[in-house]
Amino acid sequence: MARSGSTSGRGQRDLRQKVRTARGRKLSSTLWLERQLNDPYVKRARAEGMRGRAAYKIMELDDRFGFLRPGARVVDLGSAPGGWLQVAVPRINALGERPGPAGRIVGVDLQEVEEVPGAEVHRLDFMSDGADEKVKAWLGGPADVVMSDMAASASGHRATDHLRIVALCDAAAELAFDVLEEGGTFVAKVLQGGAEQGLQARLKKAFRTVANVKPPASRSDSSEKFVVAQGFRGAPA
Repeated sequence: MARSGSTSGRGQRDLRQKVRTARGRKLSSTLWLERQLNDPYVKRARAEGMRGRAAYKIMELDDRFGFLRPGARVVDLGSAPGGWLQVAVPRINALGERPGPAGRIVGVDLQEVEEVPGAEVHRLDFMSDGADEKVKAWLGGPADVVMSDMAASASGHRATDHLRIVALCDAAAELAFDVLEEGGTFVAKVLQGGAEQGLQARLKKAFRTVANVKPPASRSDSSEKFVVAQGFRGAPA
């Protein structure tokens, strides 16, 4: 006999929104849409006016490691759509709305990014010649934090995608070596898969501590993780 008011079993499972596969839509697209509709971080982002669930990844990383401090100079590589900028602006006091030093944050991306109050965004290929000098000029000096949530376009081949994102993270690390202040922090997304070991070794030479973290906001079925390297000592030889 069914019990009225039950919140377990079938009654609980039916709270999830189901999406029917429309004619012409792939099953994978339907499953992605269903996951989006039922993702608590997606719902939270909409409710709080954030530009995507990724905002909560940097929020959780900073809650743990504390690198977005008031007065910090920050570079956000691949900053579209701007969720990481939204999180960083109040934490570094970029708008000067709280007592204490005011920070500065520069977002860099290949595409246009909608304005985020308190942040300065530029269209730039960060791998182009002279990009490091441009970034430091925009910041008014070396950076305290270089962060990146960049991912290469998915090919559908896991090993290829892994190599692409590791190469992107390698390039981001090179820019960090050029623009970071002594003691600075580098935060970047990587994919688990083994090819990142060379990057990890270089980071361990350049920073006092290197942690690999999967924040709660990162989906459990995703192979992504984040490297948080702190205490910059200088570019490895």
